Amino acid sequence: MVTRKSASAKMPEKKKKLPPPEPGPVGAFVKRHYRHFNAAALVDAAEGYRVFLARGGRMMISIAGAMSTAELGLSLAEMIRRDKVHLITCTGANLEEDIFNLVAHDFYEQVPHYRDLTPKDEAALLSRHMNRVTDTCIPEMEAMRRIEKAMLQVWTSADKAGKRYFPHEYFQQILKSGALKKYYQIDPEHSWMLAAMENNVPIVVPGWEDSTLGNMYAAAVIRGDVRNVHTVRSGIEYMTWLAEYYTETTRAAPLGMFQIGGGIAGDFPICVVPMLHQDLERENVPLWGYFCQISDSTTSYGSYSGAAPNEKITWGKLGIDTPKYIIESDATIVAPLIFAYLLGW
Repeated sequence: MVTRKSASAKMPEKKKKLPPPEPGPVGAFVKRHYRHFNAAALVDAAEGYRVFLARGGRMMISIAGAMSTAELGLSLAEMIRRDKVHLITCTGANLEEDIFNLVAHDFYEQVPHYRDLTPKDEAALLSRHMNRVTDTCIPEMEAMRRIEKAMLQVWTSADKAGKRYFPHEYFQQILKSGALKKYYQIDPEHSWMLAAMENNVPIVVPGWEDSTLGNMYAAAVIRGDVRNVHTVRSGIEYMTWLAEYYTETTRAAPLGMFQIGGGIAGDFPICVVPMLHQDLERENVPLWGYFCQISDSTTSYGSYSGAAPNEKITWGKLGIDTPKYIIESDATIVAPLIFAYLLGW
């Protein structure tokens, strides 16, 4: 029977008094007005994030939902450039939708009355190749097919050369090539993918197959364009990479987790710690040093996304002393506010 190794997520002792926060206008507003309930949790989580970094911690951000289509890059890209994000885990949809927005923003359509759409209205959007995400329609031809064409080139090139790369590495290849620059329709400073690439922030994409490009890759394999299905490296390989990254990083500094939404983007990386302890039986590997989740999932439904942070103690992911926050609210509202707080906006 494998026994769980002891580990401590206790923050390092504070050796000197930290300087008081100097929030910008947004930060000052939330500190003054956000005093109770989820509003207070937002301020506590933001201040906890600030203190964690000030004490030498490193931070992973996990991105679920449709946060790239919600243009999270407007604030996340600057967080990356300011060295406030050191690892990103995200769904395949968030990986690709940041680039869709980069090259096709002017072709997107807003549907503010989306709640009033009838089935016929939805079919009309389909006939125009407009894929709706709540109030935003992503144009298939200008976004998805444009990226598919570029991606097929790097997939087939790697396949012929007998090489294999992670999903995000193929995106980085086409970004570095400059082939997409003529299509840019937003300020590149607002793309978190470009910011991560330029600042060498690693990316982990569990379950990449569940994405538009994942479907397109499967189609390429079926057609025979890509002969080796393993030309794109797998989620298991992401986990083995993450295990070594976590081990090496936490030798020098604690690693925290800021989870936007739920699902695989957060569940996959947080499990690296119990795997290291229970399955690999490694000693002296610390638990996550900070944890915050923004979620609107209800705890009583039994979903992982709605699980309170304390439940993660029983799984060997967090410790008794780990700073823990849960903000039960809309991530499209909460995440930019917390980032603005940390950026001094």
